[in-house]
Amino acid sequence: MAYQPVIAALRVLDVLAAISKTTGNATVGEIHRLTALDKATIVRMLTTLAHAGYIVRDSDSRTYCVTGKTLQLSVGYNRHQAIGAIVSEDLAQFRQHIGWPSDVSIFDEDAMLVIETSRETEPMRFFRKPGYRAPVLYTSLGRAYLAFCPEEERQAFLERAQKNPAPEFALSRASGALEALLENVRARGYATMDESYSRENYESQFFSIGVPIRTHSQVFGAMNIIYLRRAMTPDAARDQFLAPLIEVADKLAAKLETHTGDIA
Repeated sequence: MAYQPVIAALRVLDVLAAISKTTGNATVGEIHRLTALDKATIVRMLTTLAHAGYIVRDSDSRTYCVTGKTLQLSVGYNRHQAIGAIVSEDLAQFRQHIGWPSDVSIFDEDAMLVIETSRETEPMRFFRKPGYRAPVLYTSLGRAYLAFCPEEERQAFLERAQKNPAPEFALSRASGALEALLENVRARGYATMDESYSRENYESQFFSIGVPIRTHSQVFGAMNIIYLRRAMTPDAARDQFLAPLIEVADKLAAKLETHTGDIA
């Protein structure tokens, strides 16, 4: 017998995920922007999460942040740690070589999970810790992965995304535009960040180029390079970074292929 999902449970999880994305100090308005839920529903979900001990409210700033109890939700998941350990040294060396930071991510149901990054010394506005969930449809990481992943996996994601009202999934409902975008990524061999994502998250100061981490038989994830827009144009970034980015992505894929049993 097939059961329908509990809508209230899905909404409370959406609110918890939204608070986590803000790295703390989330307002009701910010949660509304990320989830598209009405504010009355958000307040009820916040009350539920606070009662369960997963979030706390700062009464002075009227913001919410997650508590340490949320860590209990991931104690059984360690695939990202295994992959992170494999790619970390090469990622650090790549940063030293090109002078700009990168992220390595894997697909995780509805987002690209950043498992390793070389952004540690960047300004807070630019910083993303491992564990950050990057939107699939609007980041170079997500677009690079989605364009090259198996068709069955892509369609399963899109079916879920089309039912999700959050703004980060809106492009999934414009099937013609999305397919044209993915075909362009396949033709070029790389993806770029969406202009709206750059504007909303980085005040249009930063942009990125991303490629899949793949062998002939498997797509493991994606990696990017993030750069200042005032330092170079997207075409200049492509000309300067694409070849070395693909080279290190291929190197990581070859390493991950030899550790398939450890990261499955």
